[in-house]
Amino acid sequence: MKQADTQAAGANRMASRATLIASVASLLVASVSLAAEPTGDPSVVKEMPGLVAFWTFSEPAGEERRSYVGPEEFPLVEVGGKIDRVEGGPYSGYSASLDGKHHLKIPYVATGRLNISGPDAEVTMFAVARIVDLRRSRTIAGMWCEGMGAHDDSGTRQYGLLMNMPAYGGGNKLVPHISSEGGVTRRADGSPFPWCCDYAVTKHDVPTEEWCTLAFSYDSKYVRAYINGKLDKRELDPAKDRRTDPYFTEQGPAFHGDPGPDGGPGAKDRGMNPYYHGRGIFAYDPAKHANTKIMGGSDFMVGARFAIGHTREQTVGLFGGLAVFDRALSNDEIQQLHDSARVDLLNQR
Repeated sequence: MKQADTQAAGANRMASRATLIASVASLLVASVSLAAEPTGDPSVVKEMPGLVAFWTFSEPAGEERRSYVGPEEFPLVEVGGKIDRVEGGPYSGYSASLDGKHHLKIPYVATGRLNISGPDAEVTMFAVARIVDLRRSRTIAGMWCEGMGAHDDSGTRQYGLLMNMPAYGGGNKLVPHISSEGGVTRRADGSPFPWCCDYAVTKHDVPTEEWCTLAFSYDSKYVRAYINGKLDKRELDPAKDRRTDPYFTEQGPAFHGDPGPDGGPGAKDRGMNPYYHGRGIFAYDPAKHANTKIMGGSDFMVGARFAIGHTREQTVGLFGGLAVFDRALSNDEIQQLHDSARVDLLNQR
């Protein structure tokens, strides 16, 4: 009897231990699953026509961040050291944590279909991010090499989703840039500005300390800037926006014989958002530009850009999703991308 009781007690202890181990394992699995649970639906981005690359930042620190759409993976390489992966993100459950000292890039020679250029080129960029400090954080991503500084024409700018550029009315705003020259902007008579000044400017500031979506499109004529899925329209105020030059006030779509952004008659001025550009995207040619743009074509960079002779103004914040398309998405399509991220749920965590 005693032997039977002892065996029963031992069996009970083993069963309890097994139950405890199973419970702990279950809790660990649940915790891991919950931590990496995405809020959004990546299929909406992947199925959007024209997609070139889509990064969800699921990889841990020390690894290349890869796009898993199409034949090209477009690996983003860490620059300056390892970039932490943190829990919480729209499409993979994770995001890349940029600290203002590191960034990601693809060398120019490996940019492939990201090297969007030409007189009729179109592009859209969509990002899900949590920006922390706009004084330091100026760049989301793009192919945007500015060269050596003011009045320098050696840059190989193409397209870039930038923030907080106050020179021409863009302080704390979303300011997507397009360049047809690579270097400084030139008026119709060929005279140069000190900088590239072709960019749209939103009405509202870029949200900080919260998850949001930021996007822009370019249809070879107009640059449009979006915050949280909405085209954040803004009219030109020449004096307030420091855009009194005739390039802004007189050389708009009407001057070039182009229609307005909604298909109606073109305005005299270029506007602010949408912003009329109308000259396509710069295409770097190693032979043609061998003596004038000696730094070569622009890398694709995330969280930083090359300006005034070095990489600068590296972004502080979290990046949970980044997509590039080789066409101009419509307002409705960009709203669909925004909705797919469910930033409202991210901001509840």
